[in-house]
Formats: sequence, C-alpha cells, structure tokens
Amino acid sequence: METQRENTNACGIICLKYLLFIFNILFWLAGGALLGVGVWTLVEKSDYINLLNSSFYSASAYVLITAGAVVIVTAIIGCCATLREIKSLLIVYLVLLLAVFLLEIVTGVLAFITYQECFPFCHQLDEELRENLKVTMQQKYQQDGEETITNAVDKLHQEFQCCGSNSSLDWKDSIWIRVAQDSRLVPDSCCKTPSNLCGLRDHPSNVYKVEGGCVVKLEEFILSQLYIVGALGIGIAVLQIFGMMFTCCLHQNLKDEPH
Repeated sequence: METQRENTNACGIICLKYLLFIFNILFWLAGGALLGVGVWTLVEKSDYINLLNSSFYSASAYVLITAGAVVIVTAIIGCCATLREIKSLLIVYLVLLLAVFLLEIVTGVLAFITYQECFPFCHQLDEELRENLKVTMQQKYQQDGEETITNAVDKLHQEFQCCGSNSSLDWKDSIWIRVAQDSRLVPDSCCKTPSNLCGLRDHPSNVYKVEGGCVVKLEEFILSQLYIVGALGIGIAVLQIFGMMFTCCLHQNLKDEPH
C-alpha cells in the first residue's frame, strides 16, 4: 500500500513537472513577444517620438522591454526550479510570478483610474496633440539641424499614406513652403508616387488626402499598439494564475521528498 502511494505521488510530481515546464515555455514565449514588441516599437517607430513631443511613446516601449526581460528571466528560473526540483528556487519563482502578476493588476487599475480622471479632458488633450504635431511640421520640417524631424515627417507621410497634421492645407503655413523658390505646395513625400518636385501639384490624384490628416493615422497606430499590449497582458496574467497553481502543488508534493 505504501509503495503504491509512493508510486502515485511520483506520477503526480512528474505530471506537475511537465505541466509547469510547458507553462514556463509558454511564459518564456510571452516574454519574448513583449520584448519583441518593445524593441520593434523603439527601433522601427522611434522617429515618431520626436513628432509627438511626449516621452509617453518611448517610455511605453522601455516598459515593454523591461517587462519582457523580467518575464523571460522568471521563466528560466522556473524551468531550473522545476527540472531540478529545488524547493527554495520554487519559492523564489513563485514570489517572482506573484510580483509580476500584482504589478500587472496595479498597472491596469492605475491606467483605468487615469483614463476615468482624464475623460472630461481627453478631447482637449487630443486637440493639443494635433496642434503640437501641426506646429512641429510647419516650423521644423526641412530646417537646419532638424533632419530627424524631416525624416520622421517623410516617413509618416509614406507609411500612413497621409499629408499634413490635419490636412495637406497645413503646409501652406509651413516656413519651408513660404521660403521655397520652387512653388511646392506640399512635400514630395505627400505624393502617391514620390518624385522630385511632385509636390508642385496637390490634387487628390497626386497627393494623399486623408480625412483628419496624419494625426488620425498616428492615433490609430498608437491605439493598435495598446490593443496588442493589452492582449499580451491578459494572456500572460491568465498563464500566471495556472503557473502559480502548478508551482504550489509541486512544492507541496516535494515537501516529503528526500533531497
């Protein structure tokens, strides 16, 4: 009877180890996804940071990178603790899981509270963003020492197929347009098929005409990023609940095991 109980316990531990190992693989992949999105955001979309006049975009990218790195390290510790059946390391792993989980909860609650407090003023903030982008384009595009802004605006036009902050008409008040000797109406990057001096004609057949301008496209992009981050966060949080359950069960079953 005692032998049968030991065999059953051993089978249970093996099953828990496999479950926890599979969880850690999924957890590691989720951390890699967070890290990847953060690095991609920072490297591929970093040009837009200068256009937004805000540290929020870059800060969110660094938060994703940090969170991804923490999740990956936690998953590696979990794998080691599971395969070696080290009870003390399992406790460390469980504490890390709980800390990350609580951090996600706190961040979510703070984001919700911030949104609720911001709600009456969100339209005002949106208008401020539009005006900042418009002023940045009009005053810094093609100006000496503002090559980063110029490249970012050109990239924004082509990638999102738009022209100007609110519309292509914004460019008539641009410093660069006013002093240009070639009578351009918009930058060449506004053209559907960019070529030298194609900005001389701003007809819809030649230039991108998007209702709301580039700021709408930029807002849509930021919103899509938030959806991705939110989906990853929910997925990781659900995974962590199972991970903590498996860890507790494995630790409990290892208590009577000699090491």
